[in-house]
Amino acid sequence: MNPELSHFATRLRERISDFRFPISDLPFAALALELFALQFRHNAAYRKICAARKLTPPVVAQWTQIPAVPTSAFKELELTSLAPVERTAVFHSSGTTAQPPSRHFHSAESLAVYEASLWNWFEQNLFSNSKLKIQNLKFICLTPPPAQAPQSSLVHMFETVRQKISAPATVFVGERTDDGAWVLNFDAALSALSLSPVTRHPSLLLGTAFSFVHLLDFLAEKNLRLNLPAGSRVLETGGYKNRSRSLPKAELHALITARLGVPVENIICEYGMSELSSQAYDAEIHPPASIRHPRIFRFPPWARAQIISPETGREVATGETGLIRIFDLANVFSVAAIQTEDLGIRRGDGFELIGRAPLAEPRGCSLMSQSAMP
Repeated sequence: MNPELSHFATRLRERISDFRFPISDLPFAALALELFALQFRHNAAYRKICAARKLTPPVVAQWTQIPAVPTSAFKELELTSLAPVERTAVFHSSGTTAQPPSRHFHSAESLAVYEASLWNWFEQNLFSNSKLKIQNLKFICLTPPPAQAPQSSLVHMFETVRQKISAPATVFVGERTDDGAWVLNFDAALSALSLSPVTRHPSLLLGTAFSFVHLLDFLAEKNLRLNLPAGSRVLETGGYKNRSRSLPKAELHALITARLGVPVENIICEYGMSELSSQAYDAEIHPPASIRHPRIFRFPPWARAQIISPETGREVATGETGLIRIFDLANVFSVAAIQTEDLGIRRGDGFELIGRAPLAEPRGCSLMSQSAMP
């Protein structure tokens, strides 16, 4: 393991785990430039991209100038500083089978940073303003268990949370089919969601948007309405990927309220991807669903999101639309600066998610010749 990156990872994990010392703008900028220099030195594929854009550590003076790599590059290049023998895990993107998946390589050390990042921000957003004790929640995941989806960063995230709250391993009610699709075991889901009069602990129900559609359609077909206990929460991760019919977010959440009895203010949205080690959440209190209210996502203090104009490559003003770019310090052993293909509206220090941008994927040598985007 590279001692320089290991030292950075240890320091960052300590900062992540102690919210008494938040990473404000100045410390973030210093850490970002330090990490860029380390990744330029030890990540060969990333170094070639930076050198082709003529953006190297001696030239880059601000963290906003650090070259961002498009998510599609993870499909073609090994964007990692980890030697093959150190790669104990790999997370794949969950797009269509027509395209090769992105690959985000991990070691035990990088997973330790990943898990510190996901747990601390998860807990802050789902329970910081609640009187509920997280250990008293009934934990239910609408995904396959880890053994069936070892390359899913989402399943690894849910399993990490499960272990943190000491929930039983039987909480995963999804299954992976022979062709790789995710389906729900409806009997297992109903059993997990059913509540005896004696043990009416609040539930924490987690899943993708398409898994919730499958569950809601099943409940509608059976004319079932469940009423989860007060304090129950839903974490919806978005994304359909042609795996179910697509619903506007407000309509999906209204159906969750109608069929599961979870009020809209207890439905929390998550934004993440396999190429990142941190997630963004919208955990604000919302007015009734009939009132238009944009959901604003925010990353933790060790990450920053920018909304970038595809025409100028510069950050747009508040209220304007552009491509979402993320700088994630927790991506110590891969690449911290990620250019997504998602559109967002800048909302102060957060963003409103719009959806996928109709852009062609940069492929092959085109990754090396893209113009610099400051």
